[in-house]
Amino acid sequence: MKAVVLAAGYATRLYPLTLDRPKALLPVGRRPLLEHLLAQLEPVRGLAEIYVVTNSKFAGQFRDWAAGYPREVRILDDGTSDEESRLGAIGDLRFAIESEGIDDDLLVLAGDNLFSESLAPFAQYARERDAPALGVYDVGDLDAIRRYNAIELAEDGRITFFEEKPEEPRSTLTGIALYFYPRQTLPLVSEYLAEGNDPDQPGRLVQWLYPRTAVYAWPVPGRWFDIGSEDTLAEADRAFTSRS
Repeated sequence: MKAVVLAAGYATRLYPLTLDRPKALLPVGRRPLLEHLLAQLEPVRGLAEIYVVTNSKFAGQFRDWAAGYPREVRILDDGTSDEESRLGAIGDLRFAIESEGIDDDLLVLAGDNLFSESLAPFAQYARERDAPALGVYDVGDLDAIRRYNAIELAEDGRITFFEEKPEEPRSTLTGIALYFYPRQTLPLVSEYLAEGNDPDQPGRLVQWLYPRTAVYAWPVPGRWFDIGSEDTLAEADRAFTSRS
């Protein structure tokens, strides 16, 4: 199994904090945000390689960080340099798969999401089903769901309904940027993009995928932080500072 962390965005909503520093390397609880994410991957059994996909603007900073990190992390530069030229999250996923010749089960995570608990149970859950899987979180608020996506599940955890940014949400359960794609499904990433679908929001790949093949949901335990504003960054910093 391998892991890809998507961190090629420019985080313009966090300017000036991210004007000259990537969001994933902002300090949270006295450590770069990315290190907390990787710490929750450490217990995953059989995780052979970790890739971080970034852009040309920030690749040097990620390489400097990786040089001092205790585990090898491969930094991939997607060749873009601004908001207008970026490949989008799904475009970057395809870039990682094709440039590195990845032909293994794959965990995919957004570099600006944080978890309070280990992700090893998610990897085990997905392996047992040998099917695409998605981390889900109950935000408990129908208004909040409109910023994310709404999901409904069968009794066995299979996704039966998925709608990105719903106008009339029917559920407070949302899919987050935590994915498992078994090796046999990786060609579907290119197929999705070849059809001209949205290359950015990674949830749209799941929305396209679940009518074609079974996709399962794993309830994320503990707390999930989506670092999209100074407020959520400060909230995560308080939480991880108190933990340490």
